[in-house]
Amino acid sequence: MKLRQIVLTVLCVSVTALFAPAASATSGTTGRAEAAAGWLARQLVDGNHFEVEFDGQKFPDAGLTIDGIFAFAAAKVADTAGGNAIAWLARPDVLSGYAGDGTAESYAGATAKASLAAQVRGLDPAAFGGVDLLARLRALLTPSGRFSDHSAFGDFSNSFSQALAIITLARTPGGAPAAAVDFEAGTQCPDGSFPPSFDAGPCVGDTDATAVVIQAMLAAGRPAVAQRALTWLVGKQQANGGLSTAHGDPGSAPNANTTGVAGQAFRAGGRIHAAQKAKAFVVSLQVGCEGAPADRGAIAFDASGVNPNNVVRATAQGVLGLGAPSLAKLTAAGSKPSAPELVCP
Repeated sequence: MKLRQIVLTVLCVSVTALFAPAASATSGTTGRAEAAAGWLARQLVDGNHFEVEFDGQKFPDAGLTIDGIFAFAAAKVADTAGGNAIAWLARPDVLSGYAGDGTAESYAGATAKASLAAQVRGLDPAAFGGVDLLARLRALLTPSGRFSDHSAFGDFSNSFSQALAIITLARTPGGAPAAAVDFEAGTQCPDGSFPPSFDAGPCVGDTDATAVVIQAMLAAGRPAVAQRALTWLVGKQQANGGLSTAHGDPGSAPNANTTGVAGQAFRAGGRIHAAQKAKAFVVSLQVGCEGAPADRGAIAFDASGVNPNNVVRATAQGVLGLGAPSLAKLTAAGSKPSAPELVCP
């Protein structure tokens, strides 16, 4: 999924420098989520987007920028930054480079994620950047119930894109198509987990995919499916509250990204004890007053400390484990405009 986004960015996105307003005025906070989101807002390039490095060059990363929009909404701060970011995403060159032009190529996961970002910001995804994202997404629904990409580069749709499509459509009056929900539910492994892709072969669960699909099943009114998956996911939680990527092997080091998304799923599914443990682990990775002033509030990917190559994504996804509502209910409404800094003695 990440590689696909990088390749699409290289091939499809050409963005000139944009001098946007600063992220927002700063204020002080002792709140963990607020401090993380405030730090994240100050990392935006030109005050409105994030970048990814590929083959020695940096390119705008729309997917990561949306993760930032979700993080700001989850923490209820940095609303100015969130507004700048969604305006950048709505630019025709950015939106088409990310989700496709809707004719020659159209990508289910990117279209669904952009639609969800619009909803979180209180905008209409049926009229976002001059595009009806909902209609375009529904047009990618195949007879099997799978949302598939339309592109000469191939079909990159997977469990994540299917889940995001279900979640964003569940937030509309028409709801998510039953066929799409049935298709996703039908991919559940015997142990209750969900695989990351729909490729044929043994069904092997993935912690990140399972966490996102749980939220889709809850949004679509399939609590029994979600609870089976939650039981599996709780079983992958380590003693320190963290979860590792892929199969959740307890011998693998846990990280902020997986734990953040899992923590959000735990809370959405009523597994509050597991959610609190996940939150404690994410907090343990957050840079506090003992850290360098420029890093305070950031969330490291793992216990090795802040790595500039992954700290932005780790912070954006880690925030979700600090008490965020599910993606189906996430909203930026009521957010403060400022990007607060961690208050230290």
